[in-house]
Amino acid sequence: MKFNTKVIHEGQGVDPVTLAHVSPIYQTSTYILPDYAAAVEANKPGDPGFHYSRTKHPSEYELSCKLAALELTEAAVSCASGLGAISLASMNLLSSGDHFIFGDVVYGCTHTLFTKVLPKFGVEHTIVDMKDPEAVRQALRPNTKMVYIETPSNPTLKCVDIRAIADIAHSQEGITVVTDNTFATPFNTNPAELGSDVVVHSLTKYLCGHGTVVAGVVCGTKEFVQSCRAPYLQTLGSTIDPFAAWLVMQGLKTFAVRMERHCENAMKVAEFLEGHPKVERVYYPGLASHPSHEIAKKQMRSFGAMMSADIKGGMEGAATLMDNVRIFGLATSLGTVDSLIQHSPVMSHAGMTPEARHAVEIYDNQVRISVGLEDVEDLIEDLDQALSLIRHA
Repeated sequence: MKFNTKVIHEGQGVDPVTLAHVSPIYQTSTYILPDYAAAVEANKPGDPGFHYSRTKHPSEYELSCKLAALELTEAAVSCASGLGAISLASMNLLSSGDHFIFGDVVYGCTHTLFTKVLPKFGVEHTIVDMKDPEAVRQALRPNTKMVYIETPSNPTLKCVDIRAIADIAHSQEGITVVTDNTFATPFNTNPAELGSDVVVHSLTKYLCGHGTVVAGVVCGTKEFVQSCRAPYLQTLGSTIDPFAAWLVMQGLKTFAVRMERHCENAMKVAEFLEGHPKVERVYYPGLASHPSHEIAKKQMRSFGAMMSADIKGGMEGAATLMDNVRIFGLATSLGTVDSLIQHSPVMSHAGMTPEARHAVEIYDNQVRISVGLEDVEDLIEDLDQALSLIRHA
């Protein structure tokens, strides 16, 4: 089954009672068990049925089966947010006294989780520049349990060689490789094919695609997913609600065709910005000027729809651009059908110190752009008119 067909049909069944064409929303907290014997079975690990929606419900399960198929993994568990997915995977893998490695450029809240929350529970970490896989090898310790990859990274779109890093990580027994595939999406990259053991997503972004939900998913082996579901999802309560799961399933029906347009528009916008006199630098892996271009060509089918740009005129120049665009919405988040723009230093990466941001090329004059599905000529015209208002550049 080819990708476009799989997106629409994989994992989706027909409701046996109503034969409804679209899956129903199972808006219930609990389920009637046929007898006491079923109640006994319901509390055993791996039980395939449903008994309480905090652990599993039909809407979540159908969505998760579809996402596992798209990411080429055995199973998946959907949850209440992308950070919820990262937290589930991390808590499943790490205990007090363990060590893990992650890249120097990651989403701001991921950075906060890894550097401020997990250390409270006795978990150690090392931050490395993952563009050099050997840096990962040098950071390995006997107690290393996880290597965490985000590629392309948020917000500078640094791409890392998943296969090279996975090979290094797996050279030491007991290490699990986790990849955040939110920016690339399974349309462009399947990390599991490249050696990643676990794949996480913020479903809030492209997989839903319409800005209507906050949700996440963990994809991996049946054993790993089940251990994420119970005890972690079950006891932490980060369950996706049925309506949110249903909305993501509806968004997935158009995922492939949306991504085609997203990526096509993004390349044209990136090329325009790279040639504009009011722009210092564009961070987009589809451009030959991007340091990660060759890696992106090797492991991505196309280059995604996210980019950042350093605007001339400093922070004032960036503010002028954001205040004067008419089509681009000034908002956090990304991956929606409409184009968005944000200031990473004070929005997605506000939790990092200025020194830490600047060290990884997140500068005060940097904007992040999520290119949507509008006519690209309108997007370019909008950016051009806003950039023309920048003075002293």
